[in-house]
Amino acid sequence: MLNKRVVFIGPGVMAEAMIAGLLRQKLAKPANLIASGPRAERGEELHRKYGIQSTTDNAAAVHEADVVVLSVKPQRLSDVMKGIKSIRADALVLSIVAGASIKKLGAGLKHKAVVRSMPNTPGQIGEGITVWTASHETSEEQRETARKILGALGAEVFVEDESYLDMATALSGTGPAYVFLFTEALIDAGVHMGFPRRIAEQLVLQTIKGSADFYEQAEKHPAALRNQVTSPGGTSAEALYYLEKAGFRTAISRAVWAAYQRSVELGKEKPAHIADAHEDDEI
Repeated sequence: MLNKRVVFIGPGVMAEAMIAGLLRQKLAKPANLIASGPRAERGEELHRKYGIQSTTDNAAAVHEADVVVLSVKPQRLSDVMKGIKSIRADALVLSIVAGASIKKLGAGLKHKAVVRSMPNTPGQIGEGITVWTASHETSEEQRETARKILGALGAEVFVEDESYLDMATALSGTGPAYVFLFTEALIDAGVHMGFPRRIAEQLVLQTIKGSADFYEQAEKHPAALRNQVTSPGGTSAEALYYLEKAGFRTAISRAVWAAYQRSVELGKEKPAHIADAHEDDEI
């Protein structure tokens, strides 16, 4: 990894998380990492923070790359692929673009060694989880390279079936949004009761963190843990009754299914012609 030249097409938040993780784990040298995108100021920002190289010329950036990481918005992918036809035959293409299938990536780039992945936002602090798969043409060395790059974001799970990627997009990729909305709702409920927002935030955050850690260590079904804190006729029983009456778990299930369907749709859609969309190109 240390000697591999890694180019990030679309140096947004997730690309920066990968860059930071690779450098933190000493898996790459700053001189071998290149950020390429339409905004020169973004490249300069990453250069100042990490000492990496930057450019606004995608075609020149990928010419000698060992790994090309695609981290652009799904709607911009087709246009971006048209400008990077000079990828070396022995290079690895690693995509984190939602909905973009291996078939679409391979055809658009005229390239066979492709890894498709779906990380999530906690990867920015090395606590994410990424589901990924690879084309049959990728070598064992290339798969190990992909594993290390994605491991810089946190945990990673390889799957043989590519259809799992759209499912992962809906469950873990979009998952932080569900957690943040739930967190916000709990905090607002605490404020509504009369807590200062600062205290409500502290109580909710530690409750969520502690519950997740407890669940991981207890090795029990979540229903069993829920039953442990639900006394007959008690406050938890009353609260859970209203959540079930409001269709809480059905709403979550439908939301995840809607996200899954949208991920599938993104893979089928023709590129949108968005004028001057550079500010929104990066993931």
